[in-house]
Formats: sequence, C-alpha cells, structure tokens
Amino acid sequence: MQRFSQAEQGHKRNGGVTSLLSRLADDRGSEMVEFALASCIWIAAAFMIMYVSFALYTAHFVANAANEAARYASVRGSSWSGSCTSKTLDCTASSTDISQYVASMVPPGISRSSISVSTSWPGTTSTGTACDTADGSNGPNCTVNVTVSYNFSFPIPFVSNSQRLFSSTSQMTIVR
Repeated sequence: MQRFSQAEQGHKRNGGVTSLLSRLADDRGSEMVEFALASCIWIAAAFMIMYVSFALYTAHFVANAANEAARYASVRGSSWSGSCTSKTLDCTASSTDISQYVASMVPPGISRSSISVSTSWPGTTSTGTACDTADGSNGPNCTVNVTVSYNFSFPIPFVSNSQRLFSSTSQMTIVR
C-alpha cells in the first residue's frame, strides 16, 4: 500500500492550491541551501583574511626595507674605508647599490618588479643645517633619505581599482 503525504493528498483533493501552499511551507532541503550560502560567506571571509594578512606582510617588508637600506647607505658614505671587492654591495653606496641591496632582501611572495627605491642625499644634517659637502653630499654627518614603494594589488573581482601603494621613507645620518 502506498502512503501519500499531506501535501500530496491535498493536491489530489483541492486541485493543487493546497499543494502549492504546503510546498512553500515545507522546509525539506533548506539545510542544503543554508549550508551553501553560509559556506560561500565563510570561504570569502577566509580568503579576505589571508589577503589582508599578506598586505600587512608587504607593508612590514616595505617599512623594514626602507630602514635597512638607509642603514646600509649611512655606513657607506663618501669616507667609507672598507675594501671594495667585486661585489658592488661592499663599496660606497650609490642609488643603484641601494636599489640592488633592497632587491637582494625581497622575501617570497613579493614581486621585485613592483618595488621602487628612491635615494637622495639632501646635503643637510639631521637638524636641517648644511653639512660639509667637500666629499659630496654623502659625507659624514650628512643625511640620506631612502623611500621604498610597492604596488600591492588585491585580487578583488569586479573592482577596477584594487591596488594599494605601500610606501615608507627612512632618514639616517651618515657615519662614515
């Protein structure tokens, strides 16, 4: 003997009106729909957390790279007395040397092609007065400014401007 549900029996009795209403009130299968919607939201949130964490990782690298590059330049001024071997990183620091130094410390996951390094020797001391530039503006007690920039792109669909520029400037006094 075949048993019919109330919805199916109502369909047979009232010509389908009761059947439609009872099917709308029936919640069978709603768990699957709720799970699909909730899992999409959770997965999107997890990926967003990962990308924001990677953005913080990149911002930290940019700030650290600017500090390390300024430190590198501050100990390799015009009176640098270290040995100058075949490695360009051992000689008096130039803008190219500082850019190469930053490129040599790029961690995994960060694109070297998106990094921009700008170095300047303004010819002033840290107090703003003019320094002795007999050996050039990269002499002892002069300052060096290093700016490191990185274009970080968030992979957000349907958003045309999903790039963020991370930039950090560091200033140090040249000691040698």
